[in-house]
Amino acid sequence: YRRLINMFGDVVMGMDHHVFEAAFSKVKKKYKVTDDTEVPAEGLKQLCEDYKAVYKKHTGQAFPQSPIKQLELSIMAVFGSWNTSRAVRYREIEGIRGLLGTAVNVQSMVYGNMGDDSGTGVAFTRNPNTGENKFFGEFLINAQGEDVVAGIRTPQPVADMPKWNRAVYKELLAIKKILEVHYCEMQDIEFTIERGTLFMLQTRTGKRTGVAAVKIACDMVKEGLIDQKEAVLRVPPNDLTQLLLPSFKPTARNAADVLTRGLPASPGASVGRLAFTAEEARERSEAGESVILVRKETSPEDVDGMNAAAGILTSTGGMTSHAAVVARGWGKCCVAGAGDIDINEKGKKIKVDGRTFGVKDLISLDGTTGEVMAGEVETQEPKLSGDFAKLMKWADEFRTLDVRTNADSPADSKRAREFGAKGIGLCRTEHMFFEADRIIHMRAMILADSEKARRAALKKLLPFQRKDFEGIFKAMNGLPVTVRLLDPPLHEFLPHDSSAQKAMAKELGVKPSEIVKRAEALHESNPMLGHRGCRLSVTYPEILEMQVRAIVEAAISCAKKNIKAHPEIMIPLVSTEAEIKIMKNLVINTAKKVQKENKTKIEFLVGTMIELPRAAIKAKDIAKHAEFFSFGTNDLTQTTFGISRDDSGKFLNDYIDNKIFTIDPFVSIDDGVKDLVEIAVYKGKKQNKKIKLGICGEHGGDPKSIYFCSKAGLDYVSCSPYRVPIARLAAAQAQLKIK
Repeated sequence: YRRLINMFGDVVMGMDHHVFEAAFSKVKKKYKVTDDTEVPAEGLKQLCEDYKAVYKKHTGQAFPQSPIKQLELSIMAVFGSWNTSRAVRYREIEGIRGLLGTAVNVQSMVYGNMGDDSGTGVAFTRNPNTGENKFFGEFLINAQGEDVVAGIRTPQPVADMPKWNRAVYKELLAIKKILEVHYCEMQDIEFTIERGTLFMLQTRTGKRTGVAAVKIACDMVKEGLIDQKEAVLRVPPNDLTQLLLPSFKPTARNAADVLTRGLPASPGASVGRLAFTAEEARERSEAGESVILVRKETSPEDVDGMNAAAGILTSTGGMTSHAAVVARGWGKCCVAGAGDIDINEKGKKIKVDGRTFGVKDLISLDGTTGEVMAGEVETQEPKLSGDFAKLMKWADEFRTLDVRTNADSPADSKRAREFGAKGIGLCRTEHMFFEADRIIHMRAMILADSEKARRAALKKLLPFQRKDFEGIFKAMNGLPVTVRLLDPPLHEFLPHDSSAQKAMAKELGVKPSEIVKRAEALHESNPMLGHRGCRLSVTYPEILEMQVRAIVEAAISCAKKNIKAHPEIMIPLVSTEAEIKIMKNLVINTAKKVQKENKTKIEFLVGTMIELPRAAIKAKDIAKHAEFFSFGTNDLTQTTFGISRDDSGKFLNDYIDNKIFTIDPFVSIDDGVKDLVEIAVYKGKKQNKKIKLGICGEHGGDPKSIYFCSKAGLDYVSCSPYRVPIARLAAAQAQLKIK
């Protein structure tokens, strides 16, 4: 009876269970006992009266004596639990949407607290952390199930059960086998023993880590419970992240001092001291220090510091902001949009939850959960098991969609190839210009007031570009490499604060006013829709000519070294047939000139990114001049909705809460964007049956988007190196589901 009052007050009336525990402690103290079961009958009778008094004090009403009333209130409490903040947050994390509510089961109970021959427990038919085929769980003697779940008492491992009741343990092992053979899946079970008799309360598919998911799938194939197709379908693709990136040790993670939570922008675990500028992050990292780059938001100018940092933390931005995209590409831990953090970049301090941290303070980032923790939390390196390779082999046998990577350095290319990438779907050349020995020439080109001066600056950039492409072609020997020509507006390459402008002026030997004047001239109200992409090459064709020369010369150099380079030159932000026609002619003429100079011929393709609605609608015209389409779904989503991905984090949650969006459209492809892709695929193929079709936006690593790509008839998806295995598995699952 006292247990009924306790649970009813806690679960139904929302009372803090500690108020009941406090009353129980007084009774145990009176009778000088420590365990609940040691309290004599007269003490329990007194406790029931004490509980009723506690209940009335906190609810303002007497405990209901009518069983019907108790049942009615209990049912309403279960229905109401659907909308608690905890339940809502769980559904957000798990991506559960569109359900109306929860159900209620009313059934008779058995009791595990009938004496020392009774008990209760929760168990998994296999270890949910490692996947090992051993019964795993906990139980309590003389207790109810809530005691195990709520952590009121410390349970014993189920492996110790034979010491208490060997017969019940053997019966549980037999049931374990029956359930796994029936469901062909690892089960999470709850049970109660009432006076020596075992009762099974429920069974359901058990949740598990990524490591366990892979091992269990492979083991069950070996055991004959499932086939290889089912094994591939069994493992959630995103769970593979846990096998590929560093993580925090569970014990250390559980004891961590969590400061706040942002968006889990790029998985992994990182620990470091705070750095507030890209230059500071690079310098301190080169000195051997592990740093976390903290910025309100990042820009391409921060790329050097982002590359050097152990992790990245921003207070604004979304899941596909600059910081998130770059971090995922490098497999670097990133927490974005942590709005509770007040960042003082000049003062080199952050404030969160009333606490202040500076450059000497350590913090830890969990890019998988979005949590920011004070101090150093111990990490562990991943170990890719033989089961992982086995599952990937099966996946590759079933998928028809190729998987490429988004990479712009030899190191990223090599890593992606190790993860199974079949080429590069997007090489962003602008990332190559930000290193210290190159940015000066890029800025000199931007400041130049004549074509001759621009070509002189570009000539100095040419060797760097050529060397970069050679390294990438070597890493991808024999595989295609899609190189996107310069895409961002030129203002992104200029410093915008006065001190950096003065430093640039000194380095270039010009007056600071010239830097300011040029920056003002390049300023755009909406640069995402401004002078960028192929529009730059229309105004400054010499930029395109330098890049194409670098690509072709690199391919020729590789050919002489028996390295098979397969460049695919991609023209960005095309919206009209005239643009692609002019740009392609410029590419072809430049390539011919370089090949003639070197007396060597190479094969290459010329194509374009479809990232504007007009390009998708007019794909038939554009396909007359393109050998491939690569769907840049990041920008296609932006231009379709008229939403900036870097600013949308401020209101997207409101849109999701109000069911305007079911999911962030920058995470998973929106239906309207899908329609545009399908239109472009249909019209592109109608014009050119041999046209190659791929996707290189961040959606290329999203399992739901990959399913769409497979169904829409694309040839490949491209994603960041650390998402390549995820995409391989998702592509296999998509093909199996479509069949």
